Amino acid sequence: MNSITRFRQEARQWLEANVPTEAPPVDGLAARAFTLAWQKTLAQFGWAGLAWPKEVGGRGLSVLEQIVWFEEYARAGAPSTLNASFVGLNHAGPTLIASGTEAQKAFHLPKILAGETIWCQGFSEPGAGSDLASLKTRGQVEGDELVINGHKIWSSFADLADWQELLVRTDPTARTSTALSWVICPMNAPGITVRPIRTMAGPYKYCEVFYDSVRIPLSSVVGGLNNGWAVAMSTLSFERGTAALALLIGLTLKVERLLTHCPKNRHGMRMRLARLRAEGASIRASTYRFVLDTDDAVPDAAGSLIRLEFAEFSQRVTAAAIDLYGIDAAEVVGSHGWGHDYLDAFSETIAGGTAEVQRNIIAERVLGLPKEPR
Repeated sequence: MNSITRFRQEARQWLEANVPTEAPPVDGLAARAFTLAWQKTLAQFGWAGLAWPKEVGGRGLSVLEQIVWFEEYARAGAPSTLNASFVGLNHAGPTLIASGTEAQKAFHLPKILAGETIWCQGFSEPGAGSDLASLKTRGQVEGDELVINGHKIWSSFADLADWQELLVRTDPTARTSTALSWVICPMNAPGITVRPIRTMAGPYKYCEVFYDSVRIPLSSVVGGLNNGWAVAMSTLSFERGTAALALLIGLTLKVERLLTHCPKNRHGMRMRLARLRAEGASIRASTYRFVLDTDDAVPDAAGSLIRLEFAEFSQRVTAAAIDLYGIDAAEVVGSHGWGHDYLDAFSETIAGGTAEVQRNIIAERVLGLPKEPR
């Protein structure tokens, strides 16, 4: 038995014995408590930060071992990785590892892994969502502090978070690449107001965040003042690539279950699901290839291919499930049914950069085509 097979057996046995049997709460403080408890369990048994380097508390596993873990995680029906811990584990943590100071790493990374803190993201603004270069939230330097004023939106789980990865304009006169700074923002700082937003799927998942003369020490800037564009791009690269792997694998397994439940006399639906199975296998293979090609490196713009493929695939799968079961079926209704997933999937081609922006990135940075007129 080789080492990968032994690792798979170890992961499968642990997950079968420890995956929570109750459905996770969809929002609110109960969702925070559930997420932190699950992360603490993962940390306690050595399953936290599998990809993080050993020197910062992770396990430093190989890419193949990470893929095996995600496969077994999805197979076991473990809690969705797209929860309140997502930003800390897949955005803030990797960004601090790549660009943070030793003090920043020492303070924040252990708490993220141990399930002690929740992070949210403060990038998008009204009028500056996919086009982050046009954001207007200001960070004015006053002595050894930044004074933050502005407004962010679509900040997932900001109402539950302890910290925020915040992108602000610190040099109003500079060009885009030297105008922004990436800042660690405490969500309990005076002057911060959080307003939860209820989605059409039902839960309060996103938030508006308002900043009224919020003071943050300059020691909380990551990667240097006015270097936030480069730091932010590395953060988004993580999101567009490896971060969604467990979600993708879980979705392909759901397609298999849909095929199992589809009556044999529904030939058109079975053909539709068969196409989705083939499409899912193709996306899964390309994702594995991307992960393997970017091993030991910061993911590049090719991650937009993965992000776009997964976003549109998830919409097609959830629509097929609704058509298979019917709008009033038990499998569709409720906060954990296909109806919720169908409505929630509309956000996939908006979050993390719209589908149109992703196509522009692919065309310009991957294929080398001329830039779209600005």
